[in-house]
Amino acid sequence: MAQSLGLANIFLFIFAGLLLYHYSNTFRYYFRVCFLNIWMFNMTSLALPVIALRGRSVANVRVLRFALLPAKYFLGIKFKVQGAQNLNLKVPYVVVANQQCNVDILAMLQILPERSTFIVKREILHFLTVGLACWLSGFIFVDRRNRETSANSISEAADAMVRDNLRICMFPEGTRDIDSAGLLSSRNEAFLLAVEAQVPVIPVVISSYRTFFNERIKKFTSGEVTIQILPPMKTEGLSAADVREFADRVRETMLPIFHEISALKQEGVTEEDADQAANRQVSS
Repeated sequence: MAQSLGLANIFLFIFAGLLLYHYSNTFRYYFRVCFLNIWMFNMTSLALPVIALRGRSVANVRVLRFALLPAKYFLGIKFKVQGAQNLNLKVPYVVVANQQCNVDILAMLQILPERSTFIVKREILHFLTVGLACWLSGFIFVDRRNRETSANSISEAADAMVRDNLRICMFPEGTRDIDSAGLLSSRNEAFLLAVEAQVPVIPVVISSYRTFFNERIKKFTSGEVTIQILPPMKTEGLSAADVREFADRVRETMLPIFHEISALKQEGVTEEDADQAANRQVSS
């Protein structure tokens, strides 16, 4: 009897969850956000033994890609890649992309070039298995609270990418920008790295997620993302004094492309219209 009652409670719990997922935008939003975060943590942890056996190498980033990218199928996110030929360079380069939310990680993994690794905040090392997996995958950790340490990390990365023919990926904004349909003023690390190593920067523009992801109104459904890979921008002859101007030039190159490829722009819908429509959906 007690066992039957327990099974009934489990069934009711699952049934209630399915109803909430179907009818409640807020529940669906938090469920999908939690799913993505848990997926990334658990799959990285499961990949750790394989990565550890291979030793520290940027080749392990491909293992992380294999483990993490299938989340896009469960979330119903499709990526449309344009300009992929711009990544087919035989020389080292830096990839910079605009930052919005954790879906960015899937977008970057979708286009991941060979021999790639990432520049990330040093705080990721505190996440136990995830931090260890990132370290074993050759990630470059930057302590933004310590300018001297950060500069040393960038110099070491510049030497390594030239020596080992690496492609280093980074979201240079440092702050996520999902609520404004644009790009924030970029941090300098990625551009300083490119200038110091005298390697090109390849800007990657990820379209707005606003048609399917909106933290403000708790919306997270399936959707399509356009990834536009722009031609490389050269750094030969530039010095540290030119970094800020170069970063601004990259941003100004990316911004009109962002508006062009974003679904809101293509459909002639403003962000305010999208918010109003989403709010009507929530209240209905």
